[in-house]
Amino acid sequence: MPVKPHPPRVDAFTRTVSRLVATRPGAWFFTHVSMRIDRRLIPLTRGRVRMTLGMPSALLTHTGAKSGLERTTPILYFSDGDDVVLVASNGGQPRHPGWLHNLRVHPEVQLSTDGRPEPYVAREADGAERARLWRAACEMYPGFGIYQDRATTRQIPVVVCSPRR
Repeated sequence: MPVKPHPPRVDAFTRTVSRLVATRPGAWFFTHVSMRIDRRLIPLTRGRVRMTLGMPSALLTHTGAKSGLERTTPILYFSDGDDVVLVASNGGQPRHPGWLHNLRVHPEVQLSTDGRPEPYVAREADGAERARLWRAACEMYPGFGIYQDRATTRQIPVVVCSPRR
């Protein structure tokens, strides 16, 4: 599989950090500060150092829906067979993250855990598949459940990225 899975650590430190990131200030810090650092840190260190502190993260490269410009967004992920699963939580904000809108218009993306992007095609999961993947996402990072409670006016989308062959 091109995107190398990074199994999340389930130690006391990671649980504490996860609880902190699930708070409103923690979510803000993660989405506005950590992501900007990871955008440069992951390629620079070939994925050996990242701000997600033990959680599996990748760089999602996508095309802007209106601008057509290439964008890169650090994001948590987990694997489901050959597929890579992303959660469009936006820290529990009332609006979807911008990258989701871009994927809806341009589903061809690249994902990288080590600075070497691989091609994927993205689609939103629905029905039983979404429910199964949502449970798996919340097991990996319980903060997603908190984000869903916070985002009362929207259901957080789950995105499946399949390798482009």
